[in-house]
Amino acid sequence: MGLHGKLVAAIEFKAGGDVFHDFFGRTPHDVPTATQYIHGCDLIEGEFGHAGSIICWTYTHDGKQRKAKELVETVDEEKKLIVLKVLEGDLLELYKNFVITSHVEKKGNNIDLVTWTLEYEMLNEDVEHPITLLSYFIDITKDMESHLDAKS
Repeated sequence: MGLHGKLVAAIEFKAGGDVFHDFFGRTPHDVPTATQYIHGCDLIEGEFGHAGSIICWTYTHDGKQRKAKELVETVDEEKKLIVLKVLEGDLLELYKNFVITSHVEKKGNNIDLVTWTLEYEMLNEDVEHPITLLSYFIDITKDMESHLDAKS
């Protein structure tokens, strides 16, 4: 079994992909208002919405409170792409490397897809693929959509 993996999920986002990208990318500290799963997003270094910044998320996954310190590697406004590399936190107890990418794709007819990509390297063969974490990002996306729909 290989230690490297990649999981991808694309979710239709009716509230508008541009809105999702702005909300998650430029104001991630407001994301806790939209979902019960994320409790905080603190800026450690840099500026929200800018590559090179470091942020720290406090969240609940699989019934446990967790933390993740992440480097914002890429923010591409044209492609509506954000790449976050986990630097510290609970995920690195199981994975040597972990990168989370969100990407918004316009499909036409007012259909936007939010795509989450998880790329990782497991510490050993006993570690499971982070399928529940991919499901977690789908749930967060649905919560954000409901929140943004209610505001409009």
